[in-house]
Amino acid sequence: MRTGQRGLRRAGIAFGALTMMLGSGVSAMAQVPIQVTPYASEPGVPTVTITSSTNPLAGDGDPTSGGSTGTTTGTSTGSGGTSSDALNTMLSQTWGAAAVSEAAAVGVNPSALAATCVAESGCTNAGTNGTATGAFQMQPAAFQDGLATALAADPALASQIVQGSAGQSDPATEAIAASGYLMQAAQTLQADNISNPTVLDTRSYYEFGPTYGAAVATASPTALMSSVVPSQYLSGNGISNTETVAQYQAAVASKIGNAAYQSVLS
Repeated sequence: MRTGQRGLRRAGIAFGALTMMLGSGVSAMAQVPIQVTPYASEPGVPTVTITSSTNPLAGDGDPTSGGSTGTTTGTSTGSGGTSSDALNTMLSQTWGAAAVSEAAAVGVNPSALAATCVAESGCTNAGTNGTATGAFQMQPAAFQDGLATALAADPALASQIVQGSAGQSDPATEAIAASGYLMQAAQTLQADNISNPTVLDTRSYYEFGPTYGAAVATASPTALMSSVVPSQYLSGNGISNTETVAQYQAAVASKIGNAAYQSVLS
């Protein structure tokens, strides 16, 4: 933006008045926010606009904002909202806006996808840990399952996938697979009578796989995690045998913040 100077047409204009005029012009410029609009490549998906002072997709810091009013076991009533601190974290990554578009194309709440990368790696491309790789730390089998589910939901996403083994290390490609896997998790829990699965409900599915994930989501809050999930899976994820389902869920909620009680499916 340019600020022009009005020519002095009358010799009688006071210098002080000119100074005040220029000062108000600078002040007005300072109040205009700079906008950055990430590109959303999927047709029909709206772009996200972030101003220099506010992020319209960021949460308000309240862990219950836009969240569930019920329990996380069997009777979830999560919100379909998309604002969360986790989403703000994902959008700060160079691939974040593409991941938002991809999740929306599949029918997954972008906050659910963001909460997953926050829980797995802080939304950084964390490399390989055992056989799990990337920002979403997906195992090869889960990665392939997630891709297949996502592409079935929106075949147009195929054009955005990095092919071969390199795809699992590409955050935007892995975001497609993770979105598909979250959809898979939500649909599995719906079949187990959790009508509107939340991010917290599906977390155990993502962490322990289909067999044990659904069992945790439908277990009593007072049940020991070791009564639902084999000990080797627990120790590998830093969970003790004496930890209850409620304690496990509380730890997850603490880590992913106000996305925890939002619906997974948008």
